[in-house]
Amino acid sequence: MIRIISGKLKGKKISAPKHFDVRPTTDFAKEALFSIISNRYMISDISVLDLFSGIGSIDYEFASRGCKDITSVELNGKHVKFIQGTIKVLGINEVNVIKQNVFSFLEKQSYKKYDLIFADPPFDLEDKQYENLIKSIFENHFLSEQGEFILEHNTRKDFSEFPNFTESRKYGNVRFSFFSLSQE
Repeated sequence: MIRIISGKLKGKKISAPKHFDVRPTTDFAKEALFSIISNRYMISDISVLDLFSGIGSIDYEFASRGCKDITSVELNGKHVKFIQGTIKVLGINEVNVIKQNVFSFLEKQSYKKYDLIFADPPFDLEDKQYENLIKSIFENHFLSEQGEFILEHNTRKDFSEFPNFTESRKYGNVRFSFFSLSQE
């Protein structure tokens, strides 16, 4: 069960089927993350790319807070259908759901720049895949000039030595690492 924590849909609860293999961002971590984002951006004015969307909890939170341009990338067909069904039920029109492997999506140079990119890959992703994820976002120009990439990962991972790294925040058993173009 996930809960939308703020905005026009505050308090709405969404239950994913029990057989879904997902690990949604906890309310505690999500609240802290959106506090940071809200202090840095006018959410209604930014474009967001959500990678490894899972059941879409981050998408719903952005839409609830007034974001009008959300792209959600998820490979699992059941999860994609769940997100599409949920956005219909919630009356959200701002989310464009793409069923595709995230690494394939990031292979080509982006025609669109995003102000905020959020990725919550499986925690058991190999180090080389994390490295490819971060590298692809910057090398293929997915971020706008003032944009930021936020990577959710387990607390044992450390990305502070990576190019473009700016900071890291820990909330319970998750950590958010932040990257931006200004660190090049």
